[in-house]
Amino acid sequence: MLAALIGILIIALLGLIAYVANHPSDFRLERSTTVRAAPETLFDLISDFHRWTAWSPFEGIDADLKRAYGGADQGVGATYGWEGRKTGSGSMAITEAEKPSRVLIDLMFIKPVQAHNKAEFTLEPDGDATKVTWAMSGHSGFFAKLIDVFLPMEKMVGPRFEQGLAKLKALAEQA
Repeated sequence: MLAALIGILIIALLGLIAYVANHPSDFRLERSTTVRAAPETLFDLISDFHRWTAWSPFEGIDADLKRAYGGADQGVGATYGWEGRKTGSGSMAITEAEKPSRVLIDLMFIKPVQAHNKAEFTLEPDGDATKVTWAMSGHSGFFAKLIDVFLPMEKMVGPRFEQGLAKLKALAEQA
């Protein structure tokens, strides 16, 4: 009986390992919304990390979040580092800023899990409004893919992007 149970557990573990190993390593997660504001208004809110405290869904997670700004005030070369008990630590740097259509960010997570991803905001005119798309892409190693099986990034990060876009929309439409 015990040998059969151990055999079943070994088969299940091997199945899980095979499933994770064959799971795609590259990912892209994105959310979009339409905002009644000019692309320039949104671009200014996105390309200035100092303004993220008003709309980023990650800002309110840690009441005692430590922030460090550096480089340019906004646009290419602007940097932002964070450290918090709940958010972990990491940094962002704007690597491209094509006003008013696109902002590309190099995103480094240090804790709780190390990862190097790209965040991208695209701003497309849509009549008297702007379609804003917030995307994150990257490459996942075996451990990250294993975590994704049980805690899918799509379900953890996707709703945060939706919250952030809703706050960004409200802020831009007030301007």
